[in-house]
Amino acid sequence: MEATTKQPINIYTESNPNPNSLKFVLNFLLLPEGVSRDFPDKESASEAPLASELFDFPYVKRVFYMSNFVTVTKAEDVEWAEVKHEVQQYIKSFLEANKQILTEKEVEEDHKVSDSDTDIEAKIKGVLDEYIRPAVEMDGGAITFDSYHEGTVKVLLQGACSGCPSSTVTLKAGIENLLKRMIPEVQVVEAEGV
Repeated sequence: MEATTKQPINIYTESNPNPNSLKFVLNFLLLPEGVSRDFPDKESASEAPLASELFDFPYVKRVFYMSNFVTVTKAEDVEWAEVKHEVQQYIKSFLEANKQILTEKEVEEDHKVSDSDTDIEAKIKGVLDEYIRPAVEMDGGAITFDSYHEGTVKVLLQGACSGCPSSTVTLKAGIENLLKRMIPEVQVVEAEGV
C-alpha cells in the first residue's frame, strides 16, 4: 500500500488518554476507511516498512496505522517532549520518499459483518461501528469484534487503547454499558490485547 500524494505532507499531533501514545495525523488517507493495522513489536511489522523502521528507535513500543494517522506508543521512561519532533520528521521523510507503508498483497477491511455472523454478532458489530469505533479512533486507537459466546463479548483494543491506563474504565463504563443497554443478550465485555 503506497502513500502516494503530490500535495505537501503535513503532520500534526494529537494527544489521547494514553500518556505514552501520540497520534500523528496526516493531511491525506494512509489506509482505506475501516482498515487498521496494529504492530505490538518489530516482528509483527514484517509487512509494514514504516512501522518496522519506527521500531528501530529504542523508545518505540507499538505502532498503529488507521485512516489518516499513525499512533506511536513510547516507553514510559522517555518524555514526548524529547522525541516527538524526531518521530514526526521520520514519518514525514518516509512518506515524502513515496515508500510503501504496507507491503501486504491485499488490504481488507477489518470488521465487516459477514454472512456467517449470527444475528447477535451482527448487532454487536453494528453498535461497535456506529457508536463506539468513532470515539475510539479519535483517541488514536481501534476496537474490533473478536467473538461472542453465551453473553460474553470479546473485543480487541489496538493502538493507543492497548496499555492505556483508562482503557478498563472505557471498556466497562462505556462500551459494556452501551452494548448491554442496546443488546439485552450481552452480559459482559472483555478486552483482548490490553
